[in-house]
Amino acid sequence: MALEPAAALRPSPEEERDLLVSAAVEAGALALPFFRSGVESWEKAGDAGPVSEADLAVNRSLEERLLVSRPSYGWLSEESEDDPGRLTAERVFIVDPIDGTRAFLKGETGFAVALALVEGGQVIASVVHLPARGETYAAALGSGATMNGNVIAPSARSSLPGATALGAKPSYTASHWPGGSPPVDRVFRHALEWRLCMIAAGEFDLMATMRDAFEWDVAAGALIAAEAGAIITDRDGHPLAFNNPDPKVPGVIVAPPPLHAALMTLRRG
Repeated sequence: MALEPAAALRPSPEEERDLLVSAAVEAGALALPFFRSGVESWEKAGDAGPVSEADLAVNRSLEERLLVSRPSYGWLSEESEDDPGRLTAERVFIVDPIDGTRAFLKGETGFAVALALVEGGQVIASVVHLPARGETYAAALGSGATMNGNVIAPSARSSLPGATALGAKPSYTASHWPGGSPPVDRVFRHALEWRLCMIAAGEFDLMATMRDAFEWDVAAGALIAAEAGAIITDRDGHPLAFNNPDPKVPGVIVAPPPLHAALMTLRRG
């Protein structure tokens, strides 16, 4: 068993990122044999969405790999019972074994293994790995963001009209925007972490979701977007904080700085 360093010698964000990337790639390889194979699935209680054999198998593998490497770290995963001990841990893994389970079950390639490491409420390292697409987005605090090892950056667009936006239709309705609905061209993708990464890489201009979002759906992509150069906040423009007792964030808005400013003007009327 690997021994964890003393607190004063904790791994750097770059070392933590490399651990997460290695674990995510291994987990993605475990998930792929389940993909398009008629995997067993069922609905979780409380209208919490679907889960499959693959989600649980990947979760078990990640928990074993990561907590053996870092035994004193906390653990928060969509597919694990919540352990209140995470609230007092110095560093905490936030894990979505398969982000985009609906896409996975439909045979669509837009699903991801999303891993983040949080310290003091801030993500310091993360990875979003899409095994069926061969895409790996990663970031370490202060070191930028990459996709398959290449540096990424958000869109250079500075005007809101006609911008390409990711997100569900209800998030762009007038009730959420006192200053008027954003004049954007909207597209939907299932996995929220992937959406954040596509904004980080400039594939789309912006994304908004007005609903509360679970931390495991946001944390990994949040650091990737921020390190790429995008602005990411909650729906009211406040910074995101993670490892909360109720593991949710109050919506997400992410965009390059000028577009984020324009969106917040519309949000505030």
